[in-house]
Amino acid sequence: MSLLELYDPSLMGRRERVAIEYDRPGGGTASLTFGELDARSNRLAQLLKSRGLSRGDRLGFCLVNRIEVIDLWIACVKLGVIVVPINALYKEREIRHITSDAEPLAVVTTAAQMPAFPTGAACWDVDTLCAEAAAMPADRPSVELDASTPAALVYTSGTTGASKGAVLTHGNFAANALAVASCWNITSDDRYLAALPLFHVHGLGNGVQTWLAVGCHMRLVARFESATAADLFESYRPTLFFGVPTMYVRLLDVPDDRARAIGKNARLFVSGSAPLPAQVHEAFRAKYGHMILERYGMTETLMNASNPYDGERRPGTVGPPMPHVSIRILGEDGRDVADDETGELWVRGPNVCAGYWRRPDATAAALHATTPAGSMDGWFRTGDIGKRSADGYITLEGRRSDLIISGGFNIYPREIEELLLEQPGVREAAVVGVPDRLRGEVPIAYLVAEPSLDETALLAHLRTQLASFKIPRGIVRVDSLPRTALGKVQKHLLPPFIQAGAAP
Repeated sequence: MSLLELYDPSLMGRRERVAIEYDRPGGGTASLTFGELDARSNRLAQLLKSRGLSRGDRLGFCLVNRIEVIDLWIACVKLGVIVVPINALYKEREIRHITSDAEPLAVVTTAAQMPAFPTGAACWDVDTLCAEAAAMPADRPSVELDASTPAALVYTSGTTGASKGAVLTHGNFAANALAVASCWNITSDDRYLAALPLFHVHGLGNGVQTWLAVGCHMRLVARFESATAADLFESYRPTLFFGVPTMYVRLLDVPDDRARAIGKNARLFVSGSAPLPAQVHEAFRAKYGHMILERYGMTETLMNASNPYDGERRPGTVGPPMPHVSIRILGEDGRDVADDETGELWVRGPNVCAGYWRRPDATAAALHATTPAGSMDGWFRTGDIGKRSADGYITLEGRRSDLIISGGFNIYPREIEELLLEQPGVREAAVVGVPDRLRGEVPIAYLVAEPSLDETALLAHLRTQLASFKIPRGIVRVDSLPRTALGKVQKHLLPPFIQAGAAP
């Protein structure tokens, strides 16, 4: 199934139905029907085609949530163009790698964001582009599409090497949307509040695809604002909300009476992208009258597992596998472990990406691996460590890599470490995650450095090179980094980080 086949019951079959409400740039809100979305994306597709884009080409976007992101996505789906989402918080250093690797024909962004792009990068202003599209014919392009057609190139990093682009196909997104809608009973009667960033696979892969698949009503907001969240919930009255743990921690600040009223209108709250603390589960249930549904996904695989909609939502677990998804947990010997024993998760199903863009080595390692017990061809090696209970619930216990998840965003320590090592006065660097009540984890840098190193100036420089969520929240100076005999840093032996003002 292509994505257009998934969308057409909404775009064509619900043409007169209001599809989306969104913020106007100058204030206030506007709405569009599914038929209007179809026509807008047709016009934009015709313009993109006139600018030289065709099936298999890449087009990036670096935008916060706005209606034009939806237009771009559907237009690219219709053309068979591969979308390259770029985090709107990224700086020039981070953007350069993605654009040089994916080689998009252009990146759609705003005039204000263009200075963050490398010199010579092809940038198209989103407002100019969409103004031109309004004058184009609304005929739908005719392009051959199927489940194997690449739809998006989403970059995710590892702790070794440069970041890699996961090739997600029409079939990946379609299978994921159908599974999500089925598991969570999402129908055209729902009202979905979309506050997750659409440059992230959580908001784009789960939220947007499922909305278009079932034809419900969506309220799109630029970002989650804790100060106005309660007002937004009360005015829109959503039945469905997808969030990350940071959002749910913020929602606990809403007064009890308002929280109860919000909970009465809602049907389902879902959390993902980072572990949700058990105490947040309980506090949210007490305040809103809902047990948050926690699930587990990855950029390369979209959704893997989920607590049930009907049945026990077990805090601390991510539930059983999603429909049509298989999960094996293997020990160091490459054999399946017994129930309640720890091992590495391997995933297989229609949700698993086609591989990594122009990285046959990484694709082979992730999808065509051989363990001591034999071939795991076609299984995706997640790098996540966990265990399965006798009744099928999966609990994640950590990661093989040093990945830090902060507020739902992935942070890969090596990227920060390499930048730190470029700075005068820094001899050695190690970055680790430490627990944080609001964001789940935050990065801390351990440095072996010259006494003259100005930490304030160092952090100021990092802010010009990295997204804000990657900036270390503290610096600890050490005489040396603990290492193995082969020179590998043993991060678990680093001294504990003690916040300023905290008791030792």
